[in-house]
Amino acid sequence: MASHSFGALIEIDESAHIRDPPPVLQKEPHGLPDLPTAYELDELRRATHSNGPCIPTTPGTQTPRTPNDLEMSGAPSPRHTDAVDVMQTWTNPPINKWRVLSACMMNFGNGLNDAAPGALIPYMEKDYRIGYAIVSLIFVTNAVGFLSAAPLAAIIQSRLGRARTLVLAQTIMTAAYTMLACKPPFPVVVLAFFLLGLGIATQLAPNNMFCANLANSTTCLGFFHGSYGIGGTVGPLIATGLVTHGHVWITFYFIALPLALVNLTLAFFTFRHFETDNPPLHLLHSTASNSNPTSSRSQLLKAALRNRTTILGALFIFAYQGAEVSISGWVISFLISYRHSSPSHVGYVTSGFWAGITIGRFLLSHPAHRIGEKRATILLVAGATAFQLLVWLVPNVVGEAVAVSFVGLLLGPIYPCATSVFTKLVPRRLQMSSLAAISAVGSRGGAVAPFFTGLLAQQVGTWVLHPICVGLFGMMVTCWLGLPRVGKRTE
Repeated sequence: MASHSFGALIEIDESAHIRDPPPVLQKEPHGLPDLPTAYELDELRRATHSNGPCIPTTPGTQTPRTPNDLEMSGAPSPRHTDAVDVMQTWTNPPINKWRVLSACMMNFGNGLNDAAPGALIPYMEKDYRIGYAIVSLIFVTNAVGFLSAAPLAAIIQSRLGRARTLVLAQTIMTAAYTMLACKPPFPVVVLAFFLLGLGIATQLAPNNMFCANLANSTTCLGFFHGSYGIGGTVGPLIATGLVTHGHVWITFYFIALPLALVNLTLAFFTFRHFETDNPPLHLLHSTASNSNPTSSRSQLLKAALRNRTTILGALFIFAYQGAEVSISGWVISFLISYRHSSPSHVGYVTSGFWAGITIGRFLLSHPAHRIGEKRATILLVAGATAFQLLVWLVPNVVGEAVAVSFVGLLLGPIYPCATSVFTKLVPRRLQMSSLAAISAVGSRGGAVAPFFTGLLAQQVGTWVLHPICVGLFGMMVTCWLGLPRVGKRTE
């Protein structure tokens, strides 16, 4: 009976015939169709736009699992906006130690070059029988050389590479020093200063960018710009020592010339594999999974020039270099004409100014980084303004010499702090063009302010140096407060 009932139950099950049973009820391990996953569908949609590998989606078939297919079906390459660079240090890779040394040596030469004219101007005026207004043309053409290099810096580096770009810059400076060493007519002196500006600007932006993108960039930039201060300190000492011992002013450039040749050689051997150690970021996203085209150089330059940080940064450095070069170039003339000192005695005041800048960059850059570059810069500018007023209002040569040194001490860390802030605010792809533009436009301050100081000094006296510098300090504070807040880099 039980057997008969069980057989009837079987009959009922067999009568309920199910047509086209769904595949999901099949238990065979290979009987399931290989339907595309959500990831594969996403890959398929992306492949239609990038000519990538096509993933089969026919039900009942399997996606190939060859090694090549597995490799091609991996995760897409990171997009440019998601990529993160591994930040290098000054010791990793090891060649960076020599690169930092090379950059510092080049900036030492820049400081040597920029600080010497302040001590040489009285002797140039006497030798060529010219006045303040005419001799100020060397500042103008020097700035024009800087400005000429701005739109070319990124293009030159992209075509020549970092090493050849730096070699080109030092070659231009070598040619300029050779011209000056021959005691040419004054128009040729003016042309030589144009070439010096062009050469300095060509290597300044790449070196700034290199140091700014190392770990603890403010400290590295402090050493880099501190080297400039050392050159600025030594330059007037050498120049004053030579001319006061009866040597012609051009003798100074017989010292600058071999230094440029040494820098040329060192730059070539330390930076010749720079592109291998620092691959461009855009190479990370030139794959089928992200086919966004790289912006052209002209578009990058336009974007950099429209960037708020670039505009305010350029005006800030314009005012900074205007005050720095004006003090360096005209404070000796002020002390001679208004404090009735002899050139042989006050010729060393400029060295005290640059010594203050050097000490400030080496000793105050790291504390400025600890308390915050934006806050530290405001305090430093306020202190420099106070000491500049002391130079103007206290009629004591010794006291003024000390005050000038303190002005340099407080101005010293400002440039490395500003460069560090600019690199944090400007996108990585715009940094080369942006820093070149900031350096170029900023260098005009190093020409415009000394030039107009010379013109006004011709008419009313060299005391105009001080109100001009105080006004430039006020301009620095205004531009600095207008910068965006520093946020965490997402590149």
